[in-house]
Amino acid sequence: MYSFAQRNDTRVVDEPLYAYYLKLRPEVDHPGKEEILQSQSTHLQEVIDDVLLKTYDRPVLFIKNMAHHLIEMETDFLLSMTNLFLIRNPKQLIASMAKVMEQPGMEDIGARQQYELFEWLSRKGHKPLVLDSGELLKDQHTVMPKLCAALEIPYEPNMLEWKPGALPEDGVWSKYWYHNVHQSTGFSPQPSSSRPLPEHLKPLYDEALPYYKALYQHAIKA
Repeated sequence: MYSFAQRNDTRVVDEPLYAYYLKLRPEVDHPGKEEILQSQSTHLQEVIDDVLLKTYDRPVLFIKNMAHHLIEMETDFLLSMTNLFLIRNPKQLIASMAKVMEQPGMEDIGARQQYELFEWLSRKGHKPLVLDSGELLKDQHTVMPKLCAALEIPYEPNMLEWKPGALPEDGVWSKYWYHNVHQSTGFSPQPSSSRPLPEHLKPLYDEALPYYKALYQHAIKA
Protein backbone atom coordinates (compact mmCIF):
# COMPACT_ATOMS: atom_id res chain seq x y z
CA MET A 1 0.00 0.00 0.00
CA TYR A 2 2.81 2.43 0.84
CA SER A 3 4.42 1.70 -2.52
CA PHE A 4 1.24 2.31 -4.52
CA ALA A 5 0.50 5.46 -2.51
CA GLN A 6 3.58 7.04 -4.14
CA ARG A 7 2.08 6.75 -7.63
CA ASN A 8 0.80 9.90 -9.31
CA ASP A 9 -2.30 8.11 -10.66
CA THR A 10 -3.38 6.11 -7.59
CA ARG A 11 -5.49 6.41 -4.46
CA VAL A 12 -5.16 3.80 -1.71
CA VAL A 13 -7.68 2.44 0.80
CA ASP A 14 -6.59 0.61 3.95
CA GLU A 15 -8.52 -2.55 4.97
CA PRO A 16 -12.09 -1.28 4.56
CA LEU A 17 -13.57 -4.54 5.90
CA TYR A 18 -11.66 -4.68 9.19
CA ALA A 19 -14.56 -3.47 11.37
CA TYR A 20 -17.00 -5.71 9.47
CA TYR A 21 -14.76 -8.70 10.26
CA LEU A 22 -14.42 -7.83 13.94
CA LYS A 23 -18.18 -7.48 14.32
CA LEU A 24 -18.70 -10.98 12.91
CA ARG A 25 -15.89 -12.40 15.05
CA PRO A 26 -16.62 -11.05 18.56
CA GLU A 27 -14.25 -13.64 20.01
CA VAL A 28 -11.30 -12.09 18.14
CA ASP A 29 -9.36 -9.79 20.46
CA HIS A 30 -7.25 -7.56 18.25
CA PRO A 31 -5.42 -4.50 19.62
CA GLY A 32 -7.60 -1.40 19.43
CA LYS A 33 -10.70 -3.45 18.65
CA GLU A 34 -13.29 -0.96 19.95
CA GLU A 35 -11.54 1.94 18.23
CA ILE A 36 -11.58 0.05 14.93
CA LEU A 37 -15.29 -0.78 15.29
CA GLN A 38 -16.02 2.91 15.81
CA SER A 39 -13.88 4.04 12.87
CA GLN A 40 -15.59 2.13 10.04
CA SER A 41 -18.98 0.89 8.95
CA THR A 42 -19.64 -2.71 9.97
CA HIS A 43 -22.28 -3.13 7.26
CA LEU A 44 -20.96 -4.94 4.21
CA GLN A 45 -23.04 -3.23 1.55
CA GLU A 46 -22.23 0.21 2.95
CA VAL A 47 -18.51 -0.60 2.74
CA ILE A 48 -18.77 -1.92 -0.81
CA ASP A 49 -20.84 1.06 -1.95
CA ASP A 50 -18.53 3.57 -0.28
CA VAL A 51 -15.31 2.04 -1.61
CA LEU A 52 -16.35 0.78 -5.06
CA LEU A 53 -18.99 3.32 -6.07
CA LYS A 54 -17.22 6.37 -4.72
CA THR A 55 -15.77 8.80 -7.27
CA TYR A 56 -12.00 9.17 -6.90
CA ASP A 57 -9.84 11.92 -8.31
CA ARG A 58 -7.30 9.47 -9.75
CA PRO A 59 -7.82 6.62 -12.23
CA VAL A 60 -6.22 3.79 -10.21
CA LEU A 61 -7.67 2.54 -6.93
CA PHE A 62 -5.53 0.27 -4.73
CA ILE A 63 -7.47 -1.45 -1.93
CA LYS A 64 -5.39 -3.20 0.70
CA ASN A 65 -7.47 -6.01 2.11
CA MET A 66 -6.96 -9.11 4.25
CA ALA A 67 -8.22 -12.42 2.90
CA HIS A 68 -9.67 -13.45 6.26
CA HIS A 69 -11.85 -10.33 6.34
CA LEU A 70 -13.89 -11.77 3.45
CA ILE A 71 -16.19 -13.90 5.57
CA GLU A 72 -19.92 -14.64 5.39
CA MET A 73 -20.32 -12.78 2.11
CA GLU A 74 -20.77 -13.25 -1.59
CA THR A 75 -17.45 -12.35 -3.17
CA ASP A 76 -18.66 -11.77 -6.73
CA PHE A 77 -17.79 -8.08 -6.40
CA LEU A 78 -14.13 -9.15 -6.58
CA LEU A 79 -14.70 -10.20 -10.18
CA SER A 80 -14.88 -6.52 -11.16
CA MET A 81 -11.35 -5.97 -9.84
CA THR A 82 -7.83 -7.04 -10.63
CA ASN A 83 -6.84 -9.19 -7.65
CA LEU A 84 -3.25 -9.16 -6.41
CA PHE A 85 -2.19 -11.61 -3.69
CA LEU A 86 0.75 -10.59 -1.54
CA ILE A 87 2.29 -13.69 0.03
CA ARG A 88 5.09 -14.18 2.52
CA ASN A 89 6.92 -17.22 3.82
CA PRO A 90 4.70 -18.35 6.73
CA LYS A 91 7.67 -18.59 9.09
CA GLN A 92 8.26 -14.87 8.70
CA LEU A 93 4.56 -14.09 8.64
CA ILE A 94 3.81 -15.98 11.85
CA ALA A 95 6.89 -14.67 13.67
CA SER A 96 5.86 -11.13 12.78
CA MET A 97 2.26 -11.60 13.90
CA ALA A 98 3.39 -13.23 17.14
CA LYS A 99 4.79 -9.84 18.18
CA VAL A 100 1.20 -8.58 18.50
CA MET A 101 -0.82 -11.79 19.04
CA GLU A 102 0.46 -14.50 21.38
CA GLN A 103 -1.47 -17.32 19.71
CA PRO A 104 -2.39 -16.48 16.09
CA GLY A 105 -4.37 -19.12 14.23
CA MET A 106 -4.91 -20.03 10.60
CA GLU A 107 -7.68 -17.47 10.14
CA ASP A 108 -5.48 -14.74 11.62
CA ILE A 109 -2.65 -15.30 9.15
CA GLY A 110 -5.01 -15.81 6.21
CA ALA A 111 -2.90 -18.42 4.37
CA ARG A 112 -5.70 -20.88 3.70
CA GLN A 113 -8.15 -18.11 2.86
CA GLN A 114 -5.71 -16.68 0.32
CA TYR A 115 -5.31 -20.05 -1.36
CA GLU A 116 -9.05 -20.74 -1.44
CA LEU A 117 -9.79 -17.28 -2.81
CA PHE A 118 -7.11 -17.68 -5.48
CA GLU A 119 -8.61 -21.01 -6.53
CA TRP A 120 -12.13 -19.56 -6.62
CA LEU A 121 -11.08 -16.62 -8.79
CA SER A 122 -9.20 -18.98 -11.11
CA ARG A 123 -12.27 -21.18 -11.52
CA LYS A 124 -14.24 -18.06 -12.41
CA GLY A 125 -11.86 -17.44 -15.30
CA HIS A 126 -9.80 -14.72 -13.63
CA LYS A 127 -6.03 -14.73 -13.48
CA PRO A 128 -5.06 -13.38 -10.05
CA LEU A 129 -1.56 -11.99 -9.70
CA VAL A 130 0.77 -13.19 -6.95
CA LEU A 131 3.54 -11.07 -5.45
CA ASP A 132 5.94 -12.84 -3.07
CA SER A 133 7.77 -10.62 -0.57
CA GLY A 134 10.92 -12.74 -0.88
CA GLU A 135 11.07 -12.31 -4.65
CA LEU A 136 10.41 -8.59 -4.26
CA LEU A 137 13.27 -8.20 -1.79
CA LYS A 138 15.53 -10.26 -4.03
CA ASP A 139 15.25 -7.74 -6.88
CA GLN A 140 12.64 -5.03 -6.53
CA HIS A 141 13.92 -3.24 -9.64
CA THR A 142 12.88 -6.26 -11.71
CA VAL A 143 9.76 -7.42 -9.86
CA MET A 144 7.94 -4.10 -9.55
CA PRO A 145 8.13 -3.26 -13.28
CA LYS A 146 6.90 -6.80 -14.02
CA LEU A 147 4.01 -6.29 -11.61
CA CYS A 148 3.02 -2.99 -13.19
CA ALA A 149 3.15 -4.54 -16.64
CA ALA A 150 0.85 -7.35 -15.46
CA LEU A 151 -1.51 -4.74 -13.98
CA GLU A 152 -1.38 -2.81 -17.26
CA ILE A 153 -0.28 0.40 -15.58
CA PRO A 154 2.95 2.32 -16.22
CA TYR A 155 5.81 1.61 -13.84
CA GLU A 156 6.84 4.56 -11.69
CA PRO A 157 10.29 4.32 -10.01
CA ASN A 158 9.03 6.37 -7.06
CA MET A 159 7.08 3.26 -5.98
CA LEU A 160 10.32 1.98 -4.42
CA GLU A 161 10.77 4.85 -1.95
CA TRP A 162 8.68 6.74 0.57
CA LYS A 163 9.19 9.03 3.53
CA PRO A 164 9.18 7.50 7.02
CA GLY A 165 5.99 7.96 8.99
CA ALA A 166 2.30 7.29 8.54
CA LEU A 167 0.08 7.74 5.50
CA PRO A 168 -3.08 9.83 5.78
CA GLU A 169 -4.95 6.75 4.56
CA ASP A 170 -3.71 4.52 7.42
CA GLY A 171 -6.43 2.89 9.48
CA VAL A 172 -6.65 3.61 13.21
CA TRP A 173 -5.02 0.21 13.78
CA SER A 174 -1.73 1.40 12.29
CA LYS A 175 -0.28 2.28 15.70
CA TYR A 176 -0.54 -1.38 16.68
CA TRP A 177 0.51 -3.08 13.44
CA TYR A 178 2.56 -0.64 11.32
CA HIS A 179 5.55 0.10 13.56
CA ASN A 180 8.10 -1.27 11.08
CA VAL A 181 6.54 0.26 7.99
CA HIS A 182 6.37 3.67 9.69
CA GLN A 183 10.13 3.49 10.16
CA SER A 184 10.80 2.27 6.64
CA THR A 185 11.69 4.25 3.53
CA GLY A 186 11.36 1.40 1.03
CA PHE A 187 11.33 -2.36 0.67
CA SER A 188 13.80 -4.01 3.05
CA PRO A 189 13.96 -7.20 5.18
CA GLN A 190 12.15 -6.94 8.50
CA PRO A 191 13.66 -8.03 11.85
CA SER A 192 11.09 -10.82 12.03
CA SER A 193 12.64 -12.37 8.91
CA SER A 194 15.40 -13.90 11.02
CA ARG A 195 13.50 -14.22 14.31
CA PRO A 196 13.12 -17.85 15.49
CA LEU A 197 9.61 -19.22 15.21
CA PRO A 198 8.14 -19.80 18.69
CA GLU A 199 7.91 -23.53 19.37
CA HIS A 200 4.19 -23.43 20.10
CA LEU A 201 3.52 -21.94 16.64
CA LYS A 202 5.37 -24.57 14.60
CA PRO A 203 2.18 -26.62 14.00
CA LEU A 204 0.60 -23.51 12.48
CA TYR A 205 3.65 -23.09 10.23
CA ASP A 206 3.42 -26.73 9.10
CA GLU A 207 -0.26 -26.24 8.27
CA ALA A 208 0.29 -22.98 6.39
CA LEU A 209 3.35 -23.98 4.37
CA PRO A 210 1.52 -26.02 1.66
CA TYR A 211 -0.81 -23.10 0.93
CA TYR A 212 2.15 -20.77 0.59
CA LYS A 213 4.00 -23.17 -1.71
CA ALA A 214 0.94 -23.58 -3.92
CA LEU A 215 0.60 -19.82 -4.39
CA TYR A 216 4.33 -19.28 -4.76
CA GLN A 217 4.25 -21.31 -7.99
CA HIS A 218 2.27 -18.42 -9.52
CA ALA A 219 4.39 -15.60 -8.09
CA ILE A 220 6.19 -13.02 -10.21
CA LYS A 221 9.85 -14.03 -10.12
CA ALA A 222 12.89 -11.80 -9.84
